[in-house]
This record gives sequence, C-alpha cells and structure tokens, in this order.
Amino acid sequence: MKKQRQRLALSRPPLDRMMRIHQAIQAGRWPNATALAVELEVSTKSIHRDIEFMRDRLELPLEYDARRNGYHYTQEVSSFPTLQITEGELFALLVAEKALQQYRGTTFEKPLLSAFRKMAAALPDTVSLNLADWEQTISFRTSAEPVLDIQIFDGLAKATARHRQLLLAYRKPGHKETEPRVVDPYHLANINGEWFLFGYCHLRQDIRTFVPSRILELKPTGKTFVRPRRFSLEKRLRDSFGVMTGPGEFEVVIRFDDLVSDYIREKRWHPSQELTEAEDGGVQLRLKLSSLVEIQRWILGWGGHAVALAPGELVESIKATARAILERTRGG
Repeated sequence: MKKQRQRLALSRPPLDRMMRIHQAIQAGRWPNATALAVELEVSTKSIHRDIEFMRDRLELPLEYDARRNGYHYTQEVSSFPTLQITEGELFALLVAEKALQQYRGTTFEKPLLSAFRKMAAALPDTVSLNLADWEQTISFRTSAEPVLDIQIFDGLAKATARHRQLLLAYRKPGHKETEPRVVDPYHLANINGEWFLFGYCHLRQDIRTFVPSRILELKPTGKTFVRPRRFSLEKRLRDSFGVMTGPGEFEVVIRFDDLVSDYIREKRWHPSQELTEAEDGGVQLRLKLSSLVEIQRWILGWGGHAVALAPGELVESIKATARAILERTRGG
C-alpha cells in the first residue's frame, strides 16, 4: 500500500490579521481598531499590537488620522512585506524538530513545542512542504536509549528549576537496595544522550552525580535552597572524560593504529586533547583528566586498535582487565 504523503501546514493567525489590516488600508477603507476587532473577532488590544508591529517591525508607513477616524499609509506600499526564509534555514528548522523528538513525554515537550510555534509564527504567511521525502533524508538514532520514568524525571526537572530540596530513594550501581539521599538539585544535563542530575548530597556533604533511572522514588522535603554562584557544570566537567570527576591529575596518552586513526581525527574528544601523527598512519592522543574510570572503558571499547601508554596505573589496570576478560572467556 502506497504510504500516504504527509503535508505540514504552518498557519499564523497574527500574520493573517496583519495581512487583512493591510488589505483594508490599501482599499481605502480607513479602518480603526474597533471596527477591525469586530471584523477579525479579536480584542482591540490585539489590533493595536498588530498595528504597532506593522509600523515598528515591518516599517510600514502606517499612521492614524483623527479626522477620518482610521489608519492609512502615508506613502505608497506596493506589497505586504513578509519574512523570507531560505531552503537551508527551513531544513535546519526541521532538523532541530527531529532532534527534539527524543524529549516527547518529558517535561521539556511543552516548552519546546511552544518555542517552535513562536518560530513558525515568524515565517511567511503559509508554508506547505512535503514531509514524506524528508523522512527518508535525515534521522537521529541512538544505540542505547536511556530508560526514564517520566514522573521521576518531571519531578527532578521541576525541583531543579524551582530550587526545591528532594528526598531521593537512590540505588547505587551494583546494589539492589536503595538508600535515602537528601539532595539539592543544581542541574539536569544530557551528556552523550544520557541524563544526569548534579546536586548537593547532604549525606556526602558534597556535590554528587545521580542517574535519574536509579531514582526509585522522590519526595519534596518542603525546603528550598540557593544554588551557589560558584557552581559551574562546565568547570566541573572540564577535566572529566564524561561525567565522572576526581581529585587526580592524569596525563593520558593513547596510541591508535591506522585502522581507526581517521575516527580519532574526525572528532574532538576532549578540550585538552593533543594529536600527534605517527609514521605508520596511526595517531597518538594526549589528554589531561581528573579520573581514569571512563577513559579506561573507552580504551577497552576500541579492542586491540588502542593501546594505553600512560599513566602507568592506567596501563596496569587495562592489562588486569584484559586478563580477567580472557580468563572468563576461557572459563565460558
């Protein structure tokens, strides 16, 4: 069965009204706000806003004549001005809309849709385009979509925005039981497709990172908090390779062979990175990190195409992990 071709129509009532106001003035009717409000079935305030927009933003020579009790143009206006949008700009808008589909059902859906409606209102009077071909042109995929409890996530987002303290029933990795955590939620961040909550943990008396999917229950404590001005997620994660930070200072050196070196060259993996080309076509990556946990997992993910050269403790840890994998494989 042939797939029905979808069409998207963006309608903008404010621009429709302004067009009709323009047509009434061009026809020499000398319309006023009261008559236009009745004709267009809106308030006089809406008409005044439309006229102000036409005069100040669209730069139409629009004036009110008290003797004729209506509006007119002081100069000849050949056509109603419209916002021009290029095909590339429209494509970018559609790309953004597709990228935001991952937030359907979350607390971000409503404000995101509101933002897109506002952008649509600034486009020309009517835009019609065929969506069937666009569906085959571009898409966004993730290999491991995070599992989110929408009610938990919504509670985190609202508490973070309103600076409300929470009592969490939180399960640490590798543990079956939960433990209570009183947390001041500072920031929700999506990092590499996964959500994390950064907040002050009153149990640990320090800023900690929480994974929303490990929060089984949350309750407001009734208290509010003031987020410290010194808190900056950018600064906190500056020396991490993802979300995990530590007190250390490590200069990490990794050697990649020629089979994967192009992948390494094509991305910026960390702000501190330095790339050095090798004569055999490989590449050496140097990083400055505060923790080795995430970088070790990343190196192992490249299999035998990546070799850790420094620091020594990272090299030994990867060797030990590789031996454990080999022993488990043999035992299986």
